Amino acid sequence: MSAFSLKIDIADNRYFNGETSPLFSRRQAQQARHFHQKITGYQPTPLYALKDLSALLGVKNILVKDESQRFGLNAFKMLGGSYAIARLLCEKYQLNINDFSFDTIKTTIKEKMTFATTTDGNHGRGVAWAAKQLGQNAVVYMPKGSAQERVDAILKLGAECIVTDMNYDDTVRYTMKVAQENGWEVVQDTAWEGYTKIPTWIMQGYATLADEAVEQMTSMGISRPTHVFLQAGVGAMAGGVLGYLVDVYGASNLHSVVVEPELADCIYRSGVKGQIVNVGGDMATIMAGLACGEPNPLGWEVLRNCATQFISCQDAVAALGMRVLGNPLGHDPRVISGESGAVGTGILAAIHYHPQRDALMQKLGLDRDSVVLVISTEGDTDAKHYREVVWEGKHPATR
Repeated sequence: MSAFSLKIDIADNRYFNGETSPLFSRRQAQQARHFHQKITGYQPTPLYALKDLSALLGVKNILVKDESQRFGLNAFKMLGGSYAIARLLCEKYQLNINDFSFDTIKTTIKEKMTFATTTDGNHGRGVAWAAKQLGQNAVVYMPKGSAQERVDAILKLGAECIVTDMNYDDTVRYTMKVAQENGWEVVQDTAWEGYTKIPTWIMQGYATLADEAVEQMTSMGISRPTHVFLQAGVGAMAGGVLGYLVDVYGASNLHSVVVEPELADCIYRSGVKGQIVNVGGDMATIMAGLACGEPNPLGWEVLRNCATQFISCQDAVAALGMRVLGNPLGHDPRVISGESGAVGTGILAAIHYHPQRDALMQKLGLDRDSVVLVISTEGDTDAKHYREVVWEGKHPATR
């Protein structure tokens, strides 16, 4: 068997206390899912069991939630944006979220609203999609270096899309300033002082995918996963999904690992220190959806309390995951997973081929009884780069 060493830094969470949050519970997730179920075209995204890969890597089961099949948008992010916009409109027009329908709200809205957001691609596309469904306007700002394909996907939904010359976090601040000047509603998946309601709704919306996964595991005869690997940018998805899972299973019964690119590992650094640590600079990682340097305080609280470990890894780990999922072993199904979607699987594969495989498996508590849940949060949202990685071997595992 080949052996190669990719950079994977693992930090135990010394601040773990297992405290769950009532904001990110099973009840809240099921309310969000009830909303999503009423959207035309809703169906749970697949949960694939990669039995042949599991056997190779020495675990009982690897379960991949494939969010590339979410409403034809190639990523999970619309779950948060659509739910937050719906909650915002319900609040504005005194409607009950449980009775919300897109058709009803279109006739209720008296004047067009504009929703503004910052995105690395997927969140903005979700906000643009929701605004279009409701007949409203969306203005989306993206950080420098954003792929043209991701820009075009937003423009095709009728939104305005502007690429700035700033990094993600500075673009968020710029979006806030412009929105305030123009009276727009900001729909952002990170939080700050005075801005927590909308990001809370977004995180609750993301938990729909976790509620689906738990239901799907039950139907597969799986009582619970032993492990979950959750990738993080600002930590909104990781916090929302982990909040749900620990409410269902208990924090001490789930080995949860938060994974980030080493060039934007603000959650990892925060986990080591026990308080929020920001990362600056360009954060030029291929994992564009995770290229965020300032943790969402709402998500961070859940992760600090309930995550087992934090990982910071190099880009080649995500590239390895893309190739593993896109070129399946044996009878495993193929999953087209983008840079930010494949990193959890990439960690598992990189550990298998690492010279210190046994020590890393032990560090992460992985063995032949492990049932590992990973979320492939996106498909090939930058198809050109996807082919460069999977076809042309960009970001190789060995040099």
